[in-house]
Amino acid sequence: MSRIGKKPIPLPAGVKYKVEGNTVLVEGPKGKVSAMIAEGITLEAADGHLHVKRESDKHAAVHGLTRALVFNAVEGVTKGWSKELDIVGIGYRAEMKGKSTVVFTLGHSHPIEFPLPTGIEVAIDPKQTHLTVSGIDRQKVGQVAADMRALRKPDPYKNKGVRYTNEKLKKKAGKTGSK
Repeated sequence: MSRIGKKPIPLPAGVKYKVEGNTVLVEGPKGKVSAMIAEGITLEAADGHLHVKRESDKHAAVHGLTRALVFNAVEGVTKGWSKELDIVGIGYRAEMKGKSTVVFTLGHSHPIEFPLPTGIEVAIDPKQTHLTVSGIDRQKVGQVAADMRALRKPDPYKNKGVRYTNEKLKKKAGKTGSK
């Protein structure tokens, strides 16, 4: 039996859900998010919690996945999701251009303009080296943060680049001089 699939999802006040076919639409104070429901999985509300049930053991593989997707949607419309990025390197920085574009200066011959998808917000600290990507859709927040990191991945020799906050990096030794 799936341990994660059996866990009830707390349904805070002000959060509504509606099942339409194989998707669930979760609506809360921060907005609306839809999540996929696998075939053979049903949702039942009881005593302020949402229970994810499966028809048979044939659907065991997607039981925990469906519960996690619905939980992420409920959590997103109540608290929201965020990822933090650090920019390390001399002259490397980011700045907002309007409300929907982030401009990165990462040592290339040109600045890189990064358009933000709808529903995603970015906050940049005054030093222009720390970004916070936030939104209500966990998958979208993680994908935008990963795309920003991919603009200049951390260099293994100098550790310069865009990295997640608290990301542990292994620094490689450079060339040794020959005698």
